[in-house]
Amino acid sequence: MRVLTWNLWYEFGPWESRQSAIRRVIEREDPDVICLQEVFCTRTSTSTYSFAERLANELGHHSVTSDGPWFPRREPTVAGEETAMGNAIISRWPIESHGQITLPGKDDDAGYRKAVHARIATPWGSWPIVSTHLNHRFDESAVRLRQVDALADLIVELRGDSATDLPVVVGGDFNAVPDSDEIRRLTGRTTTRHANLVLSDVWEQCGDGTGHTWRSDNRYQTDANWPNRRLDYVFVSWPRPKPMGHPRRAWLTGVEPEDVDGSSVQPSDHAAVVVDLRTE
Repeated sequence: MRVLTWNLWYEFGPWESRQSAIRRVIEREDPDVICLQEVFCTRTSTSTYSFAERLANELGHHSVTSDGPWFPRREPTVAGEETAMGNAIISRWPIESHGQITLPGKDDDAGYRKAVHARIATPWGSWPIVSTHLNHRFDESAVRLRQVDALADLIVELRGDSATDLPVVVGGDFNAVPDSDEIRRLTGRTTTRHANLVLSDVWEQCGDGTGHTWRSDNRYQTDANWPNRRLDYVFVSWPRPKPMGHPRRAWLTGVEPEDVDGSSVQPSDHAAVVVDLRTE
């Protein structure tokens, strides 16, 4: 099963042409499951739009996008138009059920970051998928620690019997490097939230090179404070029934600009991570 995770950079930069570049990359990689972050969404009194839903429809796939929080658009095209920066899951196969949780914010207050989850009717059974996006500030490791604990709680609920059921696959922008406290807590390098639950970092297991998804060679990173970091991950829950979910290959995409109507367009400020997972 091929899984792609990608932060789409909301509607920043040359958004209209970036949409075409994003779709081109996704079509070329042909993933079965897509986890998206910073998905551009709008709503009015009569309609709601999600770029993920549009993309899924164009691909003939299925999708779910997290709700809000919604805020007024700076330059609304219609009166009362609001926007949101959502997380989404797109699937080649039908989505059996879905939901979302709100991740903790600062000082244990309810935050605005979400984790959207879905059960997908794959040929190998009902497969639980999570897409999420954690707080971004350099000094918010403590917040991200609370957020990964909330994710661990969710994964425990979703995975069923770890000895027989399909593992949970998590894709997202974690805004944390691999040796950070929050990633180490997820991957079992320090005390975990739950006994009998660790997340395998697919890139660490079978990716080549640094895997930097926040990159100095990205034209949108000219003034980045700290480029060249691996912030985006695909994780698979462990223990799991061998060999289901074992990683076979991992690579980056969306690194190079795409030609859109004769112009060179960088799809996003992040590179995407693509992984192949074993299904037998």
